[in-house]
Parts: sequence; structure tokens; C-alpha cells
Amino acid sequence: MVEDLLRGFVQEAWLREVDFTTLERVSGSHVSDDLRDREDDIIWRVRWGADWLYIYLLLEFQATVDPYMAVRILVYVGLLYQALIRGRQLAPAGKLPPVLPVVLYNGRRPWTAPVETGALVQEVPMGLTPYHPRLRYLLLDEGRYAEPDLPTGANVAAALFRLENSQEPADVQRVLRALVAWLRDPEHDSLRRAFTVWLKRVFLPARLPHVSLPDVQDMTEVQAMLAERVIEWTQQWKEEGLREGIQQGIQQGIQQGIQQGIQQGQAEERHRALAVERALLLRLVKKRFGEDSAQALAPLLEARQETESLAEIGEWIVTCHSGEEFLTKVHAQFPSS
Repeated sequence: MVEDLLRGFVQEAWLREVDFTTLERVSGSHVSDDLRDREDDIIWRVRWGADWLYIYLLLEFQATVDPYMAVRILVYVGLLYQALIRGRQLAPAGKLPPVLPVVLYNGRRPWTAPVETGALVQEVPMGLTPYHPRLRYLLLDEGRYAEPDLPTGANVAAALFRLENSQEPADVQRVLRALVAWLRDPEHDSLRRAFTVWLKRVFLPARLPHVSLPDVQDMTEVQAMLAERVIEWTQQWKEEGLREGIQQGIQQGIQQGIQQGIQQGQAEERHRALAVERALLLRLVKKRFGEDSAQALAPLLEARQETESLAEIGEWIVTCHSGEEFLTKVHAQFPSS
């Protein structure tokens, strides 16, 4: 499966020099100098010409994106190199072997984090740039692969991607038929069992959370179970999708409602503030220039929606010597009124 992952999704020329008959898994546990364990890493090595190439697979199954994944990968690769140095597993010239870090992500939202450490470091004077840590990882974002982008043929890794991106039971049936054919040889027994366990414990319960699933022991039984109940389960599958869509719609509606409420509240507050300002101006005009001037100003104030224009009117109340002069300024400044 690791071979299929690399052949199908690493589109680089150097891969043609890899001898996949030497592919083997190495210890996924290595300890740093401060005794922190890394038990969940998956590390493989394969011959690349005369040397070993280490393939560091980090399976990232979080629903959220880690913006500092590049730093995590930098640390993990450093720990791996420390373990190789201690174990004297170096190239003949004492050099460290190359490492291909791979992040396999199956979250729903697209991966947005930088894939290299340089993008995470604050810009500094040019003299310090050569000292920046440099590391890049290969991102495989399962959900972003459309059907035309996936490799064709008997590629087990692509089959996994198709299962996770499937929209209805009929899609699952098609992939299962192919997997049963590809993995029928005894040498694939462990991989076939792994797929069966994943299907019945992870994949199907996530797609059909309210359905009581019968116990199955093999992928052929999963395939037969889907074929027997495909019509019923297709309807339930769609209902689950509908419920999820409704729930997302409700959450979005709540968020939109909150935002609209905030905007409406802000508008109402602004309207009240303008009303207070207009009333104050009318009182000042009445006190300084009399009732007639205040009555003439009232309809002009109603047309003013900007606090800046009301402030100008307030200044004229102080600087003008008569009601006629004041109203003349108002009409001249705001002719559209």
C-alpha cells in the first residue's frame, strides 16, 4: 500500500530509481535526547540506487488544520536523524540518508497550512536568511482529489481515497469489488483484514451512525451486505447527509442571524444617536434664533444622516448672528435638502 501511495501520488523523476522490492518498515519509535517518545510515526525505508531513502509518513487525521505542521515535521525528522546517528545507520561517507516527509490528511476542510518552514518564519534582515531552518513536506489532501486526478489501475491507496470521498453506497460497492479482486492473494491477508476492520469499525459507522451493522469478518461479507441492503442504506445514507446539511444550515443561519442582529443593533444605535443630536440642535436653534428658525430647520435635519454634517450645523449656531444668516448657510451647504 505504501508502494501504491508513492507510485500513484509522488510525480517526481527520482522515483524511477527506487527499488520497491527493498521497501521495509523500520521502528516507529525513536527517542530524543530529552526522552520524549514518538510511537505513532510510520517510517519506511527503500533502496534508492546504492543508498537508503527514508520515507517518513505522518498520518494526520485531525479534523482541523495544524498551521505549524511544518515545524512538527522539522522536529520529527530531527528525531529520526538523531536515532540514525546513534544507531550508526549512515551512508558509507558518514552522510545522513535523505528523508521524504509525507503528511496524509483526510479532514473535510481543505488544508491551508504552509508546507515549508520558511513560510512560518518572520522576515528578517538578509544577513539572517541563510540561518533559517529549511524543510518541506509532501501534502496528500485526500478530499481534494477528484476522480480524474486519482491514479487508475490496481492502486490500493487510490482505492482508500475513493472510499473516503464516496458519496453513496453504490460508489463503495464499486471500490470494494476492485479491492476484493486485488487483495485475493494470500500475501495480502493482513491488508485485507485491515481494510475489513476499518470498514466495519470506522468507515460504515461514520456514514450510517444510526444503523445497526451486522458483524462481518471479511471484505467479501461487507460487499455482500451492501449488495443485500443497498436500496435501504442508500436512503439512510442520503437522510444522514440531509440531516448533516440541515444542521450545517442551522449553524450557518444562527451565525448569519447573529451578524445581522449585530448590524441591526448598530444601525438602531446610530439612529438613536442621530435623533438625540437633531433634538439637541433644534433646542439650541430655538433658544438662540427663536421658534420660527427651529421649525424651518427641522425638515432639513431629518434629511441629514451623517454626524459630520450635524456637527457643521452646530458650529453655525455659534458663529451666525441671526436666524436668517444661519438658515442661509444651511441651505447653501446642503442644497439637496
